[in-house]
Amino acid sequence: MNIRRVYETTIIINAALEDQDIDVVINKITTLLTNHGGVVEEQNKWGRKRLAYAINKKHNGYYVHLIFEVAPSAVPVLERFLTLEDTILRHLTLQLSPELRAYRKEKSLAAGKSGETTMSSVVEVEKELNSGKVFYKKSANFTAPIAATIDEEIIAEVISLDIESDEIIEDIDVVAIETDENI
Repeated sequence: MNIRRVYETTIIINAALEDQDIDVVINKITTLLTNHGGVVEEQNKWGRKRLAYAINKKHNGYYVHLIFEVAPSAVPVLERFLTLEDTILRHLTLQLSPELRAYRKEKSLAAGKSGETTMSSVVEVEKELNSGKVFYKKSANFTAPIAATIDEEIIAEVISLDIESDEIIEDIDVVAIETDENI
């Protein structure tokens, strides 16, 4: 049987490595996939980020997200490689259903994207969050961790106002109390 399925893998690489070394690790992974008859559809480098907790006494990681099409028999080979590679701190491989791919593409097109990349909205929202101009923005692929579920009108109001993030946090706390939801 030569059925190929679409998978996505998120990998955390040791951020202490130089950029060239990180690229070498990514190239090893993509080469492994292509050698087993796979096709890498997307490669998103999210960059260096602080980990929520230490992994192997490391506090920073370089995140890479791959979407690829490969035969199911190649997935255990990939998993074994990712497990044995010393520079990879963590990895997760999931099979993408056609419904999820269609949903991501639809949301991407609705957001004005070309539909080629599914994770571009994550990067854009993170840039806006880090700039301090916008604290929360609803997206198909990403939700700011501090504002889990808030009414759409309140979100639009927060985005339209150009106020400090401390004031927005106070507004979010008030909304959480009024709606009786935990944030």
